Amino acid sequence: MDRDSLELRSTITADGLLRLHLEPTRLPEPGPGQLLVRVEAAPVNPSDLGLMFGPADMDSLTVEGQALTARVPDRAMPAMRARIGQSLPVGNEGAGTVVAAGADLAHLVGRRVAMFGGAMYARLRLIAMTDCILLPEGAEAADGAALFVNPLTALGFVQTMRDEAHSAIVHAPAASNLGQMLVRICQDEGIGLVNIVRSPDQVALLRGLGATHVVDSSADSFADDLREAIADTGATLSFDAIGGGEMTSTVLNAMEAVAARSMTGYDRYGSAVLKQGYVYGGLDTGPTVLRRGFGFSWAVGGWLLFHFLQRADPATVQAMRERVARQMTTTFASHYTARITLAQALDPAVVAAYTRKSTGEKYLITP
Repeated sequence: MDRDSLELRSTITADGLLRLHLEPTRLPEPGPGQLLVRVEAAPVNPSDLGLMFGPADMDSLTVEGQALTARVPDRAMPAMRARIGQSLPVGNEGAGTVVAAGADLAHLVGRRVAMFGGAMYARLRLIAMTDCILLPEGAEAADGAALFVNPLTALGFVQTMRDEAHSAIVHAPAASNLGQMLVRICQDEGIGLVNIVRSPDQVALLRGLGATHVVDSSADSFADDLREAIADTGATLSFDAIGGGEMTSTVLNAMEAVAARSMTGYDRYGSAVLKQGYVYGGLDTGPTVLRRGFGFSWAVGGWLLFHFLQRADPATVQAMRERVARQMTTTFASHYTARITLAQALDPAVVAAYTRKSTGEKYLITP
């Protein structure tokens, strides 16, 4: 069995040069509980871009032989100290065909699996079966390539809502693949969801999926529309993938304005309704700005899938994974803008496209 692979890797040097390159590697034979998988599809998620390019100045991107390089600004280097000199494999999730397996899993050779655990932008991946979902017979690799990050994040939002005793959710921006999954989940479970989008076309997209509350941040009526949607749903929890700017602040202030309608008297500290905002992405890497019009009963924090999975009850996580597998072509289906090879992932023109982070655009690497 050929175990020679090629992996996309990212390295930052001590003098502040980021290098993205393909690195040959030879994998060992799979042992008990392990699979050797030929990777056939792996999505490009924002979290993958964070490892691929980190804080590099993309305007400095240069082709050097069969690699790409870019400068890391001096101000960002202290945060990179722990990864200097390390050749790090990229790609959080993917799917492919099992080509070899430990003796206890030999019956899975020839089957397709979805995988989660890094190093997916590669020809081959050695992985534990516990980090995989067995795909149904006849399933395409593209169907299973994105069954972890976005689906488990969307389900994690709903579980967080329940764990923290909220009853409805505000999500921004909501027209992404993840946002569309969240719309379907909330429809299935009767959960109030306020979807914030950035254009009339995105309003139409989510309305077409059956979303009830969709507000356009580009509209003159956005502030009023947001307050009324929050009033209708009772949402006191928000998830913001933008990160920088004022979106979380805007949502918290709208929640407070709605809560104030039910106050029977003046309170200089605002309402007693707890309003929780989570930042779970960094589409805007600028400062998160909070304009304090939301009283004193509020909280803002970061939400990360990997941390959620570590804290969550294992039975809950297993139930989430089983649901994703059952609904992979419906609730949790992903749609891709383009498919690219490992070599194309190092083409500057292609890099410019898949790092644009445009809502609704998603690229699939097919090694």
